[in-house]
Amino acid sequence: MKKKIHKIKSYVLAHKIISIIVLIAILGAGYWGYKKITNAAGDTRYLTAKVEKGTIVSSISGSGQVSTVNEVEVKAKVSGDVLYLASKNGQRIGTGGLIVQLDDKDIQKSIRDAELNLESAKISFDKFKIQNSDENLQADLAKAYDDGFNTVSNVFLDLPGIMTGLNDMFFKIYPGTSQWTVDWYAGQAGKDDQYKATTLKENFVDSYNKAKKSYDANFDTYKTISRTSDNATIEALVIQTYNTAKLVSDVIKNANNYIDFVNDSIQKNNFDSLAIITTHKATLNTYTSKTNTHLVNLLGVTTNIKSYKDAFPNTELDTQSENLSIKQKENTLQDLKDKLPDYFIRAPFAGTISVVNIKKGDSVSSGTAVATLVTNTQIAEISLNEVDVAKVKIGQKTTLTFDAISDLTISGVVADMDAVGTVSQGVVTYIVKISFDTQDERIKPAMSVSANIITDTKKDVLIVPNSAVKSQGGKSYVEMLKGSPAVSVDGLDDSISKVVLKRIPVEIGLVSDTQSEIILGLKEGDEIVTRTILSSSAKTTTAPSIFGSSTPKNNNVKIQGR
Repeated sequence: MKKKIHKIKSYVLAHKIISIIVLIAILGAGYWGYKKITNAAGDTRYLTAKVEKGTIVSSISGSGQVSTVNEVEVKAKVSGDVLYLASKNGQRIGTGGLIVQLDDKDIQKSIRDAELNLESAKISFDKFKIQNSDENLQADLAKAYDDGFNTVSNVFLDLPGIMTGLNDMFFKIYPGTSQWTVDWYAGQAGKDDQYKATTLKENFVDSYNKAKKSYDANFDTYKTISRTSDNATIEALVIQTYNTAKLVSDVIKNANNYIDFVNDSIQKNNFDSLAIITTHKATLNTYTSKTNTHLVNLLGVTTNIKSYKDAFPNTELDTQSENLSIKQKENTLQDLKDKLPDYFIRAPFAGTISVVNIKKGDSVSSGTAVATLVTNTQIAEISLNEVDVAKVKIGQKTTLTFDAISDLTISGVVADMDAVGTVSQGVVTYIVKISFDTQDERIKPAMSVSANIITDTKKDVLIVPNSAVKSQGGKSYVEMLKGSPAVSVDGLDDSISKVVLKRIPVEIGLVSDTQSEIILGLKEGDEIVTRTILSSSAKTTTAPSIFGSSTPKNNNVKIQGR
């Protein structure tokens, strides 16, 4: 009996131990799971997308009713003289039938000019690509360095003689005296001019010493370098030689000023100019001419080297600019070609011409009603504000939906629009008439209708989500991740990026509700930031509990986008 009781107690003890272990495991799992949920709350996450090529469609929306009126004025979209009148009063006409032809000789000329401009731009671009190929740029840069070494060599054909000549001219004993010539000159000035002469002498001597020091170092460097030295060495030599030549030029200028002052002082005291002054002035003028020529040449090769070096990083931007110029000319040409059909005024739908308002030879303006068309085709009258109606043109395609017929969507075309708006409580609205491409017996007069008018479409263009485009100071830009890509943390679904963002200026073209066309600044495949997720401490999450309750924890995720 005692053994049995002991055995039962052992089972109970074992059961309690197991329960405690299970409890600890559950608590541990809850803790680590809770930690996993709340961990890394302070990190920033980025959503990205690649720049793609595709089609972008811009449209505007409006609402109205199915019209009970079946009469529409057919209006000219462009100005011109009536060349041919194809229809008359009472004539039946089909969809697209010609009513009036306007003289199109001016736009034909504009198209030819645009074609020539486009061809010229393409030729210029081809020349640019040849001139700015890597091979040609490398060749130009190599020639610039070679020219630089040749120019330095020419400088050192003259500079040693100039420095020796200046030394002999001023720093040798003047005949019949115990003075250097530079000191003798100061003594020739009048008594009242001695101080100024001494000051000019000291300026000259100081400049000579600086130039001599620079020249000695420069000449030593030149003797160790050949035209086969690396580009950086040759470039440094060119710059060093240019600086030395400037110092030597300053010495010659100071020498001229010194001698001229002494000569003026001698003449002021009624003495004749000394012959040595004339000789020295002639020599100094020769030195001035030589140093000026060398300075111009050295500056020229320095500028050339910099220009050719800068050409490498600028080539990509210049290429984008040339491509943009061609694209703009292509767009100009296409816009002109798109206008050409407007000189042929056609019926937007089948019907009967009730009135023709013009005759051959008349001049009509854009918006002039040339005829009135009566039709059995159903028409929707849509109300648009003054901002939207400015984007609408006759002939634009539309999509129509009906509140009363939820499963019906039909296409249509803009047939007419008000020339003058209606003002109500300070708001200006215009009525746009849209003809239906398809007739459906379920559509009744006065039914509510919604229209989506396609105002522009572009194919095969670079497009990005609207949320990626930001602006500041009137300039648009997108952001890219600069550095290593984002990495997953603790198995979470999003990712944490330790990188910084860089701004890329862009030029925006057509914009739809969700996408923007990129004209300049990006290329296909570039990865850009579309959304930034900032973590803070406001969102409440729940940690699991074995006691049927939960512990709140703040871990808010704020999504920031455009």
